[in-house]
Parts: sequence; C-alpha cells; structure tokens
Amino acid sequence: MEFNIKSGSPEKQRVECVIVGVYESRKLTLAADLLDRISNGFISEVMRHGDMEGKLGSTLVLHSVPHTVCQRVMLVGLGKERDFRAKEYREVIRASSKALASTSALEAVSYLSEVLVKKHDVEWMVEQAVVVTMDVFYRFDMFKSKKDEATREPRKLTLAVPRRNQLVEGEKGLSRGLAIGNGMKLAKDLGNLPGNVCTPSYLGQQAADLAAHFGAKAEIFGPEEIVTLGMQSFLAVAKGSVEEPRLLVLHYHGAKDAQDRPIVLVGKGITFDSGGISLKPGEAMDEMKYDMCGAATVLGTFRAVLEMKLPINLVVVVPTCENMPNGNALKPGDIVTSMSGQTIEVLNTDAEGRLILCDALTYAERFNPATVIDVATLTGACIIALGHIATALYSNQEHLARELLAAGDEVADRAWHMPLWDDYQEQLKSPFADMANIGGRPGGSITAACFLSRFAKAYDWAHLDIAGTAWKGGKDKGATARPVPLLVQFLQDRADIAMGNVVRRGRPRRELSEAVDDEQD
Repeated sequence: MEFNIKSGSPEKQRVECVIVGVYESRKLTLAADLLDRISNGFISEVMRHGDMEGKLGSTLVLHSVPHTVCQRVMLVGLGKERDFRAKEYREVIRASSKALASTSALEAVSYLSEVLVKKHDVEWMVEQAVVVTMDVFYRFDMFKSKKDEATREPRKLTLAVPRRNQLVEGEKGLSRGLAIGNGMKLAKDLGNLPGNVCTPSYLGQQAADLAAHFGAKAEIFGPEEIVTLGMQSFLAVAKGSVEEPRLLVLHYHGAKDAQDRPIVLVGKGITFDSGGISLKPGEAMDEMKYDMCGAATVLGTFRAVLEMKLPINLVVVVPTCENMPNGNALKPGDIVTSMSGQTIEVLNTDAEGRLILCDALTYAERFNPATVIDVATLTGACIIALGHIATALYSNQEHLARELLAAGDEVADRAWHMPLWDDYQEQLKSPFADMANIGGRPGGSITAACFLSRFAKAYDWAHLDIAGTAWKGGKDKGATARPVPLLVQFLQDRADIAMGNVVRRGRPRRELSEAVDDEQD
C-alpha cells in the first residue's frame, strides 16, 4: 500500500472513498461538516435517522453522497468528544481500516488525522495511523496455494492534515510510521515462519541480508566461534538438535561521535522449543515456533532504526538455536559453566532461554554499553501474572525502567514494572553449583529475571518478558511484533536526549534529560 500526505478540502477529493469522523450526539468533525454542507445536510439526515449514532469504532459507508465528487463517504464513530484520547484514536483508525478492507475501494483519503487528540501533534497522529493501518492489513499467506481474497488492500491511502503548514510535520510522521511498520512486519514474518524454515542458520542469513541492505555490519558466528568465546551454557542448549547454533551480532553507527557508548539489544532466538528432555505437553506445542520472537523483535527494531537513521549507536545480539531432546541433549541435573565463569545446575531443560541469554549478556559487556535490554519469551509464569496485555519489565536501574514505561505508554505497547528484589534470589540457590536455572513455581517470571540479573551487573540493564504479548493464539493466531513500537520509541527518546530535541510528549527534551539525571542521583 502506498501512503501519502496532503492538505485539502474533503468535498474536492475525486477518489473512491473519503473517510471522516462523527461524534456521538450528532456532532460532526470539520471534514464531515464540510461534506454535510455541500450535500445539503445529507450526513446530518443520516444521523438523525439513527443509521450512524457516532459510537466509538462504528462505521457506515455511504454511496453517491449528493454534490460530492468521491464515490463513497465512510463515516467513523468517534464516541464522546470529551472522552476521545490516544486509545480511542487508534481504535477508530483500526475500525476504519477494517471497514475499508471490506469495500472494493483502491484509493482513499482519510481525514481522521485531523481529529484533535489532546497532548498529541500531527506527527504523532500520522505515525500512529500508518502503524495501525499496516497492522490491520498485514497478512502471512506465503505458504498458501490460494491467497485469501476476503479482504482487499487499497492501492493508495492518503492521510490529510488540517493545514498546509503541517505537511512537513505530517511527512515526518509518515516516515516514522513506515519505518516502525516495516520493522513490525519483519518481526511478524520471522515469528510466523515455521520452525522447519526459520532455523538458526536461516535467521543468521536474514540478519546478514538486513545489515547488507542498509549498509550496516553483521557478524554471524557458528559453533566453532561460539566454543572459542566460551559460551558453554548456550552450547549446552543447542547440542540436542541437529541444527547448528548461531550467534548474530549486528552493528549500527548512527551517532555523530563514533565513540558514543552503544545501546545493546539482546533477543532470545530459540527457533523451536520442545522443552528438551523436560518435554513440553503436545497441546499447542506448534506455538513454540514463537520462542524466537525476542530475536524477531530486536531484528525488527534494528530495521526500523536503520530506516529512520536515528543518531545513535546500536548493537543487536541474538543467540539462536533449537531446544530438542536427542541422545546428546542437556539433562536435568547437568551442571554447565557460563561464559562469565558462573556455574549453573540445570533442574529443568525447558528453562533454556535464560541459559542462552546469560552468555549473550556476558558477551554484551565487551561493547561498554550505555544500556542493555534483553527481550525474551521467557516464562509461562509471566502470562499467569499479567495475561496478554502487558509485557513484564525488570531493571536494575529505576530511571531506565521509567524510560521504558513512558515509551510503551506513548505508543500503546505497555509494560508493567515488576520487582527484582534480592529476596527472590534465595530461590535460585543450588547445593552443587553457583545457582540453579529455576527457582520453583512461586514468582517464576521474577526468579527468571533474577537469574539474568546475575550476568548483567556491569551495566544498566532491563529485561522484557514478552511471553504473554509476543503472539496471539486462537482464530487470530500470529506474531504481534511487540515490543517493537516500545523499543523504537525508547531509542527515539534516547536519540532526542542526545540531540537536545523537543520531546513529542509535550515538554522540552532538555527537561527530560535533567529529570533522568536526577533519577540517577
């Protein structure tokens, strides 16, 4: 789909569909009112008859509206004007996109980006419109012999801004939205691929291709190099599979000062998780192809950053392998030595993600990072705690947690700050090694984060457990690409801090930088 930005009156749009908003209580937005006037009250009459009451997310497509030059006018309900916020804005964009997909219109102009959303500017509104629209029209049908024709993707969607002097602002939002949307698409595609296609070597090739396409640097390490690095914990998980492990390391240097300390993103890349010798139950085991969604999201974030050309230095580290049960597989009771030198008693081979991440976190030290964030579908306990709404957030720095929470709130990719108290470390004690790889059922997501924290003491670190948010099951089964929006917004905020720009959430970036410094004190 092609996206465009323009400024112009809705009654002059000679297209197949014009999209406008209407509030409850029969109140029309400016664009809807202009169409109503030229059509001699046609839209008002429709609302008086009750065919469109303006309820949030409701839609009505009108054909041949008098005296207009467009084929269709789509009315989208905005709900109560006093309650219209960012959440409602995204909902109406989603509703209008779904309704547009059910028509045969190949070109449309949307005036929903002209609707006032408190505390948000045109750039944000355009960005979110693009991201949500791309999400609605995403399809993963590469393995279907017959493509699904139930929904039709328009050829062109134009987003209207209120004034001509806001076109530049709108174009910036469009550029950001496309970058985020493309990053999310990559993350979804990788997540949705079956395990017999998306193997560690395949993931390595995709990472190399991504870096080459944007002129970034990629290092793809095989088993021999991983052995040389001393990643025995990572290798212990991989040895039960015929698929060889890979360590992917991608570098982007966008900061003006090449010596600026990078931000490092670490993504869990278990391309299929059978549980190993601690075999999982068969029900829904097919969904364990999603156990590499941490890797998929950091690669998707990397793509978005490259496309946006953010002025930051970024490193992405992905340990990737399968967790399978063969004669060589890791066994309960085995003791492995991590890259850090700490020893781990393996009580459950299905707690394998932390065994590959711990070595990746140790590896990240060599970059002298400003911040390290790992992303992983780590624990079922996280789903019990938070369901499928919020990502679990852990951090060894309060200011870092606040930054990530604020970024998630800004883009509706929310996280919840979980405790990382030393009290929970007691559950990881082992009589035979420095630690056990599980701490029992109580607080399972917390003890998993506590385990990782032992390998992240050299830098500011955060852990995002996305087990509940990385994919959906049931009829809407598929990868969600969360938390790509959160991570991109966090990185944009960090770039703005470095550049001294104005924060898009409403206060000068200089003040945010000072607030962060205060929190560090």
